[in-house]
Amino acid sequence: MTLGLAAASAMLVACNQTPNNNTAANVETAAGSPDIVYVNSDSLLANYDYFKDVRDRLQTKAEQKEKDLRAQAESFQKEVQRFQQNAAGMSQQQAESTQQRLMQKQQQLQALQQSSGNELVSEESEEMKKIYDRVEEYLKQLSNEEGYKMVLTYQRGNSAILYGDSTLDITEQVVAALNKTYESEKAETATEKKEEKK
Repeated sequence: MTLGLAAASAMLVACNQTPNNNTAANVETAAGSPDIVYVNSDSLLANYDYFKDVRDRLQTKAEQKEKDLRAQAESFQKEVQRFQQNAAGMSQQQAESTQQRLMQKQQQLQALQQSSGNELVSEESEEMKKIYDRVEEYLKQLSNEEGYKMVLTYQRGNSAILYGDSTLDITEQVVAALNKTYESEKAETATEKKEEKK
């Protein structure tokens, strides 16, 4: 299970503040700022350090879980092979008991595989919500500062926006601000960890 850009982009729905009746015409505010701007969600996610860290962490976790499950499956397969080799020398009761134990173990492995997959999906969903919340919070703040009435999301090949003037694209500004905030948070967390070790 990996955190893909396509799945993540789908989560970044437009952060819409209540538009007035003139927003469709994209009338500029008195200060000269446009009412409507957009963010390229592909670029945002590709360049947002927090998203990249989350994606890498979840990918590493998924690979480790897959490795553990594969090791358990191989161990189980060896047990089955040993049973098949030794079955002829077993009593009927021993054979039936071993078969039952192996069946239970197989069911446990399948359940573990299922729960492991569900856990990763759930964690990915939670992390995407956090990313969405961070972006939404910043866009609300930016809209208040700049007077934007609506911030749209643009994704090449999957967007309601067929064309947008590049002057309305605030992606770089958003990415830079989000990364700056995230860097501060990481530095603060690192400082706190150092303090705890003392």
